[in-house]
Parts: sequence; structure tokens; C-alpha cells
Amino acid sequence: MAASLVGGAFLSSFINVLFDRLSDPAIINMMRGKKVDQKLLQRLKTILNVVEAVLNDAEKKQITDPAVKRWLEDLQDAVYDADDLLDEVATKAATQKDPPGNFLSRFLNLQDREMVTRIEQIIARLDDIAKHKDILGLEKISVKNMSRRLPSTSLVKKSDIIVGRDKERDTIVKLLLDDAYVGELSVIPIVGMGGIGKTTLAKLVYNDDNVQKKFKVKAWVCDGEEQFDVLKVTKAVREKTCSTPCNSNDLDTAQNHLKNALAGKNFLVVVDDVWSSNREAWESFLNPFECGSEGGKVLVTTRLDKVASVVKTKHNQAQNLSLLDEEQCWSVFANRAWDHAESRDRSILEEIGRKIVGKCKGLPLAAQTLGGLLRGKDNEKDWNDVLNSEIWDFLEEDSGILPALRISYFHLPSHLKRCFVYCSLYPKDCEFVRDELILLWMAEGLLQQPKSENILEEVGYEYFDDLVSRSFFQHSNSKEDCFVMHDLMHDLATFYGGKFFSRTFELKSAAKYDNKARHLSFLPDDYYPISEILKACGSLKHVRSLLGYSFSTEDEFSVGINDPYHLLKQLKYLRVLAFDGFFNDENLLRDSIGELIHLRYLDLSETSVMTLPESLGNLYNLQTLKLRRCEKLKKLPTNIQNLVNLRHLDIEGTEVEEMPKGMSKLQDLHFLSDYIVGKHEENGVGELGELPHLRRSLCIDKLENVKNSGEASNARVAEKTLLNELCLWWSSIEESEVCDSQTEKDVLDKLHPHKNLKELIIGGYRGTMFPDWVGHSSYHNMTALWLGGCKNCWVLPSLGQLPSLMELTLSGFDMVKKIGAEFYKPDGTHHHHQETPFPSLKSLEFHKMGCWEEWESFKCGDDDAPFPQLEVLRISDCPKLRGDLPAFLPSLKTLHIDKCSQLGCDMPRAPIIHELIIVGKQEARIRELPLSMLERLAVNGEQQVEYVFDAITRSQPTSLKDLTISNYSSAISFPGDSFPPSLRELHINDCKNVEFPMQHQQHHSLQRLLISNSCDSLTSFAFPAFPNLIYLEIQRCGNLTCLEEVSELQSLRELSIQMCSKLHSIRLPASLRELRIRECPLLGEGIQKKDPHIWASISHVPKIYVDGKRIRNESTS
Repeated sequence: MAASLVGGAFLSSFINVLFDRLSDPAIINMMRGKKVDQKLLQRLKTILNVVEAVLNDAEKKQITDPAVKRWLEDLQDAVYDADDLLDEVATKAATQKDPPGNFLSRFLNLQDREMVTRIEQIIARLDDIAKHKDILGLEKISVKNMSRRLPSTSLVKKSDIIVGRDKERDTIVKLLLDDAYVGELSVIPIVGMGGIGKTTLAKLVYNDDNVQKKFKVKAWVCDGEEQFDVLKVTKAVREKTCSTPCNSNDLDTAQNHLKNALAGKNFLVVVDDVWSSNREAWESFLNPFECGSEGGKVLVTTRLDKVASVVKTKHNQAQNLSLLDEEQCWSVFANRAWDHAESRDRSILEEIGRKIVGKCKGLPLAAQTLGGLLRGKDNEKDWNDVLNSEIWDFLEEDSGILPALRISYFHLPSHLKRCFVYCSLYPKDCEFVRDELILLWMAEGLLQQPKSENILEEVGYEYFDDLVSRSFFQHSNSKEDCFVMHDLMHDLATFYGGKFFSRTFELKSAAKYDNKARHLSFLPDDYYPISEILKACGSLKHVRSLLGYSFSTEDEFSVGINDPYHLLKQLKYLRVLAFDGFFNDENLLRDSIGELIHLRYLDLSETSVMTLPESLGNLYNLQTLKLRRCEKLKKLPTNIQNLVNLRHLDIEGTEVEEMPKGMSKLQDLHFLSDYIVGKHEENGVGELGELPHLRRSLCIDKLENVKNSGEASNARVAEKTLLNELCLWWSSIEESEVCDSQTEKDVLDKLHPHKNLKELIIGGYRGTMFPDWVGHSSYHNMTALWLGGCKNCWVLPSLGQLPSLMELTLSGFDMVKKIGAEFYKPDGTHHHHQETPFPSLKSLEFHKMGCWEEWESFKCGDDDAPFPQLEVLRISDCPKLRGDLPAFLPSLKTLHIDKCSQLGCDMPRAPIIHELIIVGKQEARIRELPLSMLERLAVNGEQQVEYVFDAITRSQPTSLKDLTISNYSSAISFPGDSFPPSLRELHINDCKNVEFPMQHQQHHSLQRLLISNSCDSLTSFAFPAFPNLIYLEIQRCGNLTCLEEVSELQSLRELSIQMCSKLHSIRLPASLRELRIRECPLLGEGIQKKDPHIWASISHVPKIYVDGKRIRNESTS
């Protein structure tokens, strides 16, 4: 399916959707028996076949022929209309209560004659469009002729600049020179997106002096074809290695000639630009290299991860090329733009050039091309023109970027082209989640119906993974489960989305919309208010998508726009509607929502909606309903069971009190975030038993409404084998409520999940003991476990034998006094034949254990001690805990102890600890910790601070980067009158008499400094001692009167000052980008009034806030 490289025009898969609709039995039944309708149907199919035949040619010619581009736009517009109409017919056929024949007679003869007229009009439009194909000279061509690039050569030109690839080059050269596997063929793939420098890197490796000496037989061939032609590439290699033409068109002959030419020789073959992942063809190509040779190396460049996985040999990994950093990208640009032999002042052009390089986002080809465009041009206007232009504005002969990325696009199958282009609705740099995007694709009909036992979502996963493997999407650097599009990929999607995809945040007027637009995304702000969006929608009645992003309900554009009623009345063809976090109206939706018969995706997350209209149950096609964090929503529509196509229901973070009756009728439901158990059988926990397809995660809430184990059994939780995460939750216990402990245990016992569950949460459980399944070793895939609020439990379950458990949190066990041997092993023994307890645990947390007094140690030697992998240990709000912690934690990196006032033990032996936080009055002793390893340290109270300062004096730590000291009232100075040399961040809280280091020393490493209610002796700070300080925050320094020398901090970018009542004077450096002042009456008033004595020294700062209000700054706006 998605994995095959078949190419094809963008519209091909869309037209196939129409063919599928025209084969729908519901539509056929409606048309059956009437010759006119059969003719209409056949005529429509014929026209679609005619235009589909020339789509490949049209998609290729639209780049250079505006008339063809307009023809394609007209065709796409008509196809959208046809799809809308057929969807309407199919929906009415599915929801009509009368037999099809009766409905058909009314449809054709009386009430729905208008619909027949619309069919005739669409056919007439398509017929007219089809006739113009001949005028435009469009003809049927094969996919492989749609896109070609010039074949590469092995020659290294002066312009083949390589920057930032030294590591990759050295790695590949080392692999080529390595003789560890003599006699075996090695294939090494180089993988990366178009324009990232794969071919350039391969050239430099190919021409490396050491490589030249080792390989006497070398060949460079460029493939570049959709299908790998074994004979063609074999002949090319044969001709390069023998320097004679190969005239035979017989594969066996050609491969035998090549085998003989390579016999007994070391050889290197580069196959550049491979697209096919056909394993059989590739293995056939390798035959002559593996028969009789002494072993050789093959270097392959490709854009596709799948190709790399097929071609690489077992001892080699694919070499993935990442984007360059900004400085490396600048070097590529500058080397192309300027002749460095010339010496002249280019500071102004360099400033513009670095902004241009920022647009390249690390892509070498973009930097090289734009640098080449500006070579020899010293006029600022030329450089600013490039800066202010889109890369797509440049002529194709001037820029290699567009063709390079377009090749990747052309190689996409048609259905992936539509999915990729849809992503142009995201703002640039927007992070997106795979599962969320797939729901949008599904709603828009972009996913092909599965031909096997797969479900639609799994088809979407294949599509998404395919686009990732082709570098259209990239993993986000900031969030593990998020993805982004490179800016140039976003530009590519925007280019091909054309008039049909609009982003309102890029437009300043509704007049700029094209009436062909079908998909809108909006990001209202002060410059583009919601009124403009409403105005635009008034003329765009055929819009299918209306997606909102990142709203703030406090901004002025949201005021007074409380009723989207008129908006929904106009947009009858909506399939996707997302008001995520936007509208404040508690009655956001009216009954008119039920008229949106095409709607498949509705997102009202983080809105103020309190009720949903019953008409929501009329949305027959609705697949996704997202109500996440609608904190005022207490009830779902009673007829929600009518949404028979609903697949995704998210009500996490709502106040829904119980589920509606009859949820078991939603047989297609694949994701249900929460099920709130009601008190009646029709909305009890047993309704879950009829929902077999639930996957990902499920939270079952209000389990106190389950009266006995029989009801719990009816939920059939253990049969829901597609769930990865399960949450079982009881509401808080009323003090007057009496619980039968055995009944509670039996209920939990019958709610046991399947054995492959990965994450489990149990909250508010009311029994005194847990059933045996909790913590049983048969749950071999469980990685995370949270047990909390189990106020009646007096003993913890045995959890130490969960083999894969990595995260464990225990909270709110009010009755537990001792954690003993049973915590580690079921029988509470220390037998050595059993597994080491908690073998995989990396994070362990205890919170709010009010009666916990003792943590009994597990008797063993260091070699079989529990927690061998533990990296994080947090203990908080355990006021009675005393005695020892685990003695030896070899992998511990982070230890937090908070509000454990009686804990007075020695710290564990932790040889690699990096972070230690001790808060409160506990007397845990830290003298023996390896301070030299610590990177972050926070201590509280006089004894702890003294320990730390004494330890710093003795050990002079070189790794400490972040230090926090709090609640120290005595006079104390930093050891040696200076900071540790590695310190980057310092927090000083409630330390009235701490003396700052002498200012004659420079502390170059410090970047962030936060001072709160401390350093009373200081009326000003001599900040030149911190030349690299980036962030400064000062709070509650009552004696501070002036901050004049802040102006000398030339690296400072953010300054926050709070509750400094005597501060009246300040001077700021040119580097500062943001200033925040709160509860500083003298200084704040001067800034608000723009007192010239103050304003002159701060007016250059772009963002200035006083008491939360932004001060308008004309000089920087």
C-alpha cells in the first residue's frame, strides 16, 4: 500500500474516491431502475476516466504552463463539488428510514429534483473541462516520465562545498578502509532529505586520497529511476570498471562479464539516487559482486529509509545526514556568495545574509543556492529582495532547491501527495502528533479503505511512517512524540496546495481568499481578527476544513464573538471543524450543528461549552469528537449512541458526571478516553463489554458505582488486548461511607487487564489489600505503574518482580507504616534463586505517606541489590519516615527529598549522582555524596547550606552547573570568595546575609541568576562580574535602590524585577529583549509615564511589561 513507490498525479487518488463512491451499493440502489440515472452515472465515470488518463502529463506541465495549472484547478474544484454531492446522496441513503425505492421515487420526481439538477450541472462542468485537454495538448504519459534529474557524476567541483560533514565523511571513509570482513560484500547507505548533501558527501568520499589508493577498481553510476533496472545499472557498472561498452542486453551475459572483471580485486561502486525498495531486484544486482570477488564496498545514496533498510548489509548501519546548524549553514552560504580573497567591509550584507540563512533551516542546498544567487552582488537592495522573497519565487533555472524537493514530491504515490499537501494548513514550525493528524486525514477521506484486516487508523500509520521515511516529516527536537515539517517542505506543500488551502494568518484581508478554497486554518491576532475570518467564510460556502491553532481567550479579538451560529449556517460542507481553545460561550453549539451532515471531525477542546445540543446525534458521519479539558461540560447528549460511525471520543478533563445510556451501540469506537460509570445498568460498567475495539488508553472512573464482581466481569477488560494504558479510578471516599473490603478486592480482581499492558494507574481504591494480579510477574511488558489515594490499604502490593517496570509512583497510602520485604518479592523472602527485585526500575517516587515510618532494607550484597537501574528517587510529604534509605544505588542520578522532617539518615552510596534536592528541615546527611559529580544541587536550611559550602571548600566541584540555596539567616560567604567555575545558574532564596563574591573576579560561566528576599546588605549590584549573564531575576530585595551597572551586561536578554519597593533607577544594555517589572512602585510609575530619566535608557527594549501589562513602545513596534 503506502510502502510502494508508484508515483501518480495528486488528483488521481481523489478521482478514485469518486469511482469508489459510484460503486457504493447505497448510491447504486438509489439510482437503480431509472435509465436516465444509469446514463448519468456512466457518463460521469467516462468523463472521469478521460481526465484521469492525462493527469500525469498535466501535473508535470503545470509548473511551466499557467493554462494547464488553471485547467487542473478547475478540474479539482469540480471534483470537490462532485464528491460533496455524492457524499450527500450516500448520507441520505444511509439515514433515510423509507425503503430505497420509495425514497428514490421522491428523489427523482418531486422533492429532490434539485439534486438531480446538481448532478447534471457537475457532469456538464466536467465534460467541458475534459474537452479542453486536447486544446492544451495533454496526453497520457507514464509515471516514470513525470520527473527526471540530471545524472550525477563523481567529479568534485570547487562549488561542492562540504561544511559540517567531517564526522560523517571520516566515518564512511573508515568503513570503506576497514578490512574486518574480508571476502564479504559491504553495502553502506547514505540517507537524508533532498538537498541535504548526500551526493556531495559521496563524491568527497569517493575521491578521498586513501580511498583512491585502496580501490583500484571504482565505478560511479546514477540511478534516479522509480523502478530499479538491474540490467541497465549492471551494464553501467560494467562499462565503468572495464572502460569498454557493454553491448549485450542479456542480464546473464552482462553480469558474468562484470563478475570476471571484478574477480580477485578490491572494488568500490557508488550507486547514487536510489528510489526502489525492491529487494529482489537489488539482490539480483549484487550477484556479480558476491560471486568470486575478494569482497568490495558499495555506497548507496537515497532519500528513503526503506531503501536503506533493504540495501544495507548486516555489519553496516545507514548513515543518516542531519541538517546543518546555523553557523555551518552560514559558512556554506558565505563561501558561495563571496570570494574570500577580497578584503572589504561586508558587515551590513552579513547581517542580512545571516537572516537569509535562517530561512534555509539547515539545508545545505538552500544555503548554497541562495549564496550563488547573490554572488557578485554588493547592493543591499538585492540582498533584501532575496530575504523578503519566498524561495519559490525564484526562477527554476536560478534555483536548484525547487527541482530538488519537487523530485521527492513527484515520487510520492498519489494518496500520499494529498496527505502531505493537507499539512500545509499547519503554521510553519508547528509541532504535530501522528495520531491527531491521522484523524484529520481520515475525516477528509484521504485514507484508502483497508484491503485486509487492518483498520483505517493503521492505514494512516503506514502513510505517516512512509512520509517520515521520505523526510517529509521530521522528529521534533523538543518533544518526543511530536513531528515538524522543514520550512522548505512546508513551502512545497503550500505550493501544491495552491488556491484550495488557505492560512488566514498569512493574509491580511478577506478579499485575498480565492473562492476555490476548501481548507482554512486560522490563527487570529490583533492584525487579523476573527471578524475577517467570518467575512471570508461568507463567500466560501464550500469550505471543508476550518482549523484553529493556539488561541488566547484574553486577547481582544475574542471579545463579542460568542456565537458561531451564523458561521455554521453558511458552511454546510464542513468535514473538519476545530474550535480548540477559542470560544468562551458556554452554549457554543446550537441545534444547527445537526445540519452539518458531512461533518466527520469536531474539536471543541478547552472551550467553555457547558452543554451539547441533542442534534449532535444527527451527525451520522461523525468519526471524531474531541472535548478534552472542557471543564464546564457535565453531560453528553443522551442520543450520542446514534453516532454509529464514531471512532474517537475524547472527554478527558471534563466534568461529565456519568455516561449516557447505550454506549455499547457505538461498535466502531476505537478510542474512548474515559468511561464514567453510571448507577444504572444502561450506563454501567458492563456497557464497556460490548466495545471490543478500544485501543491506546482508557480510564474507567467512578468505580464505586460497581456493586459487585459480576458487574465488573461484564466489562470484559481483560479482552481489550489493544489497550496499552489503563486507569482504574474510584472517587474520593466519604468519611461516612462504609466499604466492604472483600467486595472492593473482588471488583478490582475482575477488572484485571490483559498481560501485555504497558501502563497502569489505580487511584482511590477502597480495599485494604490488592488482588494478586497487581504486581504479578506475568505482566512482563508493564513499564509504568501509579498507585495513589488508596487510603484503606495497610500493605503495599509486591511489585519487585515486574521485569520491565521502569516508573513507579506510590502516593496517598495513609495506613502504610512499613515497607518491608514483601514489597520486593511475593513471599517476603530473600531467596537468592529469585530475580533481583525491580531489575528495570528507573524512577521511584513516594508522596503523601503520612504514617510511613520505616523502609526496611533488602538483605543482599551489592551484586544482587534491588534497584540496579534506578536513576531517580523522589520522597515528599512523608513526615514520619526515619531510618535508612536503600544503601547502594549504583545508577542513581537524581535524589529529591522534600518535607520529610524526621529523616536523618546518611544518603545512599550513589557514585554517579548528578542532582540532589533537599527541601525542608530534615537532617539527611550529605557529607559522603560525591559532590564532584553533582550538576544540580538545591539545599534548604542552615545545616544543609553549611554542609554544601564546606563541601565546596574541600572538593572544589568542577561539574556543578545549577545551585539553589534557601532559608539561611546567618552571615555566610561563598567559599573562596567565588563561585564554582562550572556554575551556570544560581538561585538564592531567603538568605538575608549571604555575601556576594568580590566583584573583581570574572565569572564567565554564569548565565542565569535569580535572587529572592536575599542579600539585604546590597543597595546595588556590580554586575560586570558576570559578562555572559543571559537571564536575571530579582525579587523582594527591599534595600535595592538602583541597577545602573546592568547596562554593562552585554549578553543579557531577559530581566525580571519584582517587589523592590525602593528601586527607582535603572539602565539597560542594548542586548536586552524583554523587561518585566512587578510591584516596584517607583520604577513602575516612571516607566508607565515614560519619565525621560528612565525611558531614555530602556526604550530600545522590544517587550516591556509593568504589573502584567505590556507598555506600548513605538520605537520597537
